[in-house]
Amino acid sequence: MKLAIVKLSALGDIVHAMVALQFIKTARPDIEIDWIVEAHFAGVLADNPHIQRIQPLNLKALKTAKRGLSAEMAKIRRYAAQDYDLVIDAQGLIKSALVARLLSKHSIGFDKHSIRESAAALFYRQTVHCPYHANTIDRNVTVLTKPLNISVSPEQIIQKQAFLYYHTPEQTLDSYYSANQTQVLFVIGSTWPSRNYPKEKYLQIIQRLPANCLISCGSEPEQQAAAWIAERSDAKPLPRLSLNDLKAAIARTDLVIGNDTGPTHMAWALNRPSITLFGPTPISRVYQTPINKILKSSSPVNPYKLNKNDFSIREIEVDTVLGLAEEILAQGSNN
Repeated sequence: MKLAIVKLSALGDIVHAMVALQFIKTARPDIEIDWIVEAHFAGVLADNPHIQRIQPLNLKALKTAKRGLSAEMAKIRRYAAQDYDLVIDAQGLIKSALVARLLSKHSIGFDKHSIRESAAALFYRQTVHCPYHANTIDRNVTVLTKPLNISVSPEQIIQKQAFLYYHTPEQTLDSYYSANQTQVLFVIGSTWPSRNYPKEKYLQIIQRLPANCLISCGSEPEQQAAAWIAERSDAKPLPRLSLNDLKAAIARTDLVIGNDTGPTHMAWALNRPSITLFGPTPISRVYQTPINKILKSSSPVNPYKLNKNDFSIREIEVDTVLGLAEEILAQGSNN
């Protein structure tokens, strides 16, 4: 059987869907899986033994360069030539649903009551119901496994195998790590300013945490914030990393502390300890485990209409983050 999964973006969302692959391949090793993804995020899927082909698209670029539409349509037609037996859209957008339908008439996705863009369900031959407010990881696993008559329990997800893979890093990062200290990586940026924990509070945590503190930063604002923290502490900003090297860096850390964003969720995928800080977004985006914890501000969150002006993440106390970090690190040292 040939299956194509459509999950175009973003980084954290792709990670949350990837966990389903190990359960699909365990139950149905005969299934050949391809993944349709925005080219910018293809690296997070790279080296995964459960994926036969990574099929990249550049649909996001069409917002500013409409002339590329014919090239993207040609890619989709080329991918459709694989003659997929089934295409599952795990994104639930009109854009992704249309891609799934162009790949095959045998397309499946969420029903109209389970997604924000309800019109997307019109493109599917079959639909799957899973409440939009349900846990994001459960939703992804459900839409990807239910059509295959595979059942996955929450306990199986918690006990998952690490599912991000990487090869030798392109950049040598050894000098950033300390052989005699605990390694803590801070993820200080995200897509919205209101999802970012204040750099001043990150600085206080770093100054008080007995560890080798590293900072992951990509965009220019993140690099500036990392430099500001580094000027006032012993923290080491990492260079801008490829997704392969970011996976390798996270795999070496004893704890990741960061905002609700892709690199923080990658720690969960790699079975590395983590603390995810939430303000305007719902905590149902993650699975808590003995080593993966969350801290949420006091503000209520409507998953159907997120408030980008909710800066309540600033309320989370430094002492609370430090206490949880020390608890997780102590647990790791005792194992």
